[in-house]
Amino acid sequence: MDMLDKNKGAWTNRLLVGTPTRGLVRMEWVNGRYGQTIPTNWSHVDVQQWMSPHIPLRYQLSDAENLIAKTVVEKNFEWFLSIEDDNVLPANALVKINQYIIKGNEPVVGGLYFTKSVPPEPLLYREKGRGFYADWKMGDKVRVSGLPFGFTLIHGSLIKALWDESEEYFVNGNLTLSVFDAPNSTSIDPETGGFLNNSGTSDLAFFEKLKKNRILEKAGWPKHQKMEFPYLVDTGIFIKHIDQEGVIWPQQLPKAFLEGKKTWKEMMDP
Repeated sequence: MDMLDKNKGAWTNRLLVGTPTRGLVRMEWVNGRYGQTIPTNWSHVDVQQWMSPHIPLRYQLSDAENLIAKTVVEKNFEWFLSIEDDNVLPANALVKINQYIIKGNEPVVGGLYFTKSVPPEPLLYREKGRGFYADWKMGDKVRVSGLPFGFTLIHGSLIKALWDESEEYFVNGNLTLSVFDAPNSTSIDPETGGFLNNSGTSDLAFFEKLKKNRILEKAGWPKHQKMEFPYLVDTGIFIKHIDQEGVIWPQQLPKAFLEGKKTWKEMMDP
């Protein structure tokens, strides 16, 4: 039985759009988010999960994401679309992502955006610890092992499968489970006696956990579990990054991704 047959008719709600935020967003973000062309006959619910702006060390991004995950599970949403509060969407972003919702053959689909830096780096990853993946050009559909949550569609079956294996904890008085985690630990190497630090972001940790714990297979996506790079990024869904001063990133698209050069050395050559 394939995934589509397995999940057909089992969902109470179609799509949850979630935005973890401390409450301060740029007007450009508001225009991009609420100026969207809404696909016809669409059913979706918006969740803005607020975190305290005064005590940022007490609540982390993953805490907000876990409260959103709680809503996905309890309200039985088929899809979760993460839109972070510093990503400016093109007007047709929801129309484009809706095509993947309708087809239903990819458990994770993300749009493309770049770091807030000069030179800008695309947030597409394959090999852990080896930097970004560069072998693509604008418009390509790229398979990766990790991507950020700026504009990312995740099938609810993945969140439900992880929910069943996650530990309970409280966030601001609300009981939830640790579906999303931001790695942050220190240990001692028993052989050398040196300190080992493990830190990272909740998005990359989430996708690594899906693969490592065989969540893709458990959730009904065995084909993707076997893939080296199971997640899809559609670079035709081009999202801008914005900082609190209103600077839009990338300030200029690297020619390499327009021309389709294949190596980092070629990209850096004038």
